[in-house]
Order: sequence, then C-alpha cells, then structure tokens
Amino acid sequence: MDTDISRLRRFVLKATELTDAHGQLDTPAPGLFDAFQELVSHDDWLPDSCTVPHPEFYQQYLLHCDPRERFSIVSFVWGPGQQTPVHDHTVWGCVGMLRGAEMSQRYARSADGRYAPDGEAVRLAPGQIEVLSPQEGDIHRVWNALEDRTSISIHLYGGNIGAVARSVFDPDSGLAKRFVSGYSSQVVPNLWDRSAEIRAQG
Repeated sequence: MDTDISRLRRFVLKATELTDAHGQLDTPAPGLFDAFQELVSHDDWLPDSCTVPHPEFYQQYLLHCDPRERFSIVSFVWGPGQQTPVHDHTVWGCVGMLRGAEMSQRYARSADGRYAPDGEAVRLAPGQIEVLSPQEGDIHRVWNALEDRTSISIHLYGGNIGAVARSVFDPDSGLAKRFVSGYSSQVVPNLWDRSAEIRAQG
C-alpha cells in the first residue's frame, strides 16, 4: 500500500486553523472531530514506521504535536491481546479506529472508592470514533479486540499527551499511581517535505 502522507498533513493544517479560531484549550474546536473522522475513514496515509507492533507492549507513535502543545496526534499499535491498565487522560480526546478493532471499557468510582465498569464496553471498527472528556468521565481501559492480529487506532488529544501527568488506577483498591506515558519513538513523520509535489508541477 502506498503511503499518501499528504492526507495527514492536510488534517494537521485543518486542526491548526480550527484550534486558532477556537482560542480555547479545555474544549475541542467545533468541526475538529468531523475532520478527524474523515482522516481515519481512509487507510492510505499512515507511515509504515508508525505501524510496528512490539511483542509485549502496545506502542504510541507520535504523528504530530502542535508547536504550542494544544493538540497531538498519536498512532496506537496493539499487538494481539495487548491492553492498557485503567487510566485517565486529564485532557479531551478522540479515538479513531484505522485497522482491526479495539474495545474500550469506561470506569467510574463507586461509593466505596473502587473503580467499576460504567456501562457496556464499546467496540470500534475502522472509521469509527469515540470521544473522551474529563468533564464527562475519561477513565477507561482499552484493548485489542482481535486475538490473532495487530490493530491500529489513531488518537487525537487536547495537549501533548506524552508529556501529560496522568494516573493509572487499581480498580479493586481505587489507588491511583501517577505516570507520564512518553512515546515509543524518538522520531516523527516528515509531513513537510513537499519537494516531490513541487517537482511534479514542472
């Protein structure tokens, strides 16, 4: 499959324009999630370097971070059976499925301090999105819905998610543990080399 990274570049430009016009950090810009769903409805733009699974751990490849850290885009690569602990985000977010399938189970704190599943688990198929908001409850656990192959989801967050202090939770005790996720690679895709396009224009 040929990679057309220009689709990702166009989304970054659109997201930047919408965020500039919105002027608020705690809520997503109007129209942003529509543009994001359009991005994940196509599977021809994700660089191969951001699709590589790890035999033990899910991978988080940074695709782009806004220079002012107002939003970031991350490729999550899930090997068979891989999952997160119960965790929060502290910033708004949107998960879009690109390949395979992903399950997401939300959690809520009960009266005794423990964290219990809140509603039914949601299964995402390619092209579908799920919105997360701290105001509405953003604590969940995510896992690859497929036991025999890799799944890939694209995540859009209202901040530089790899540098955000967050928490994982022990559902039985309710105890929280602070963590900062970082990223799985020290490099990001080169969105800005448009030399081939310019040469083709003659």
